[in-house]
Amino acid sequence: MKTLVPSAQSLVRSWHVIDADGAVLGRLAAKAAQILMGKTKPIYTPYIDTGDHVVIVNADKVVLTGAKERDKLYRHHSGYPGGLKESNAAKVRAVRPVKMVELAVAGMLPKNKLGKHMYAKLKVYAGPKHPHEAQQPVALALGK
Repeated sequence: MKTLVPSAQSLVRSWHVIDADGAVLGRLAAKAAQILMGKTKPIYTPYIDTGDHVVIVNADKVVLTGAKERDKLYRHHSGYPGGLKESNAAKVRAVRPVKMVELAVAGMLPKNKLGKHMYAKLKVYAGPKHPHEAQQPVALALGK
């Protein structure tokens, strides 16, 4: 019996919509990362991007457990001396709520070129509307 190695032509990518309203950030990001990597498919191959597209709506209503709203820090560096910038989750949610979900999902994807291709299939929106209705996305329920 031969091992099936999927090719780029044989891949069928579907679209999934996840409603983040009331969902815990980490659990939402883990489920989205699984779908983006293709781990939910029987043809999963670690060195090939076999994943589907994921659209996350209502990213501004995602829930953080415990005291993470004030204690969780988001850091980035400008590259200059003394250029470390920090802000807590409450401030990031107020300024750019989509960034919280994007960073959580990106942190669960591979840190290489393949991971960048997977991340490109992620679309996150703060409100309930998204412009991907033409792709006929399937609503995906998270276990709550």
